[in-house]
Amino acid sequence: MSEPDTALRTADRVGFAASFLCAVHCATIPLLLALVPALGLRVAGWTDIDQAFVIFASLLGLTTMSLGYRRHRAFRAWALLLPGLALIWAGSFTALHDHGWAHAVVMTLGGLALAAAHGVNLRLSHRPAA
Repeated sequence: MSEPDTALRTADRVGFAASFLCAVHCATIPLLLALVPALGLRVAGWTDIDQAFVIFASLLGLTTMSLGYRRHRAFRAWALLLPGLALIWAGSFTALHDHGWAHAVVMTLGGLALAAAHGVNLRLSHRPAA
């Protein structure tokens, strides 16, 4: 296996894991935040990293899908990536960025779509040659 193959495989795996964890985070954080007052705790110094992660996820996804497409010439991964990116950008850079339920749903669905895109790209890019 050549060095570029290993780097692409690693990038897709990182993208898959990060996107899946993002989806889990977006699905559970509203529940956890709802429990904070019930437990007598306060949330101080909330730092919003959603937008930085969206930019990172976009760059990683676009790069790995481009490199993968050059190898496998299949559009399936892009068909998952582009709607996923649209969802997470809408959730982070529009009025949905209020961290309410709509934000959680949009970001969760977008994160799952990104994870699926990386999984498909990984499978397509690294399947044995026919």
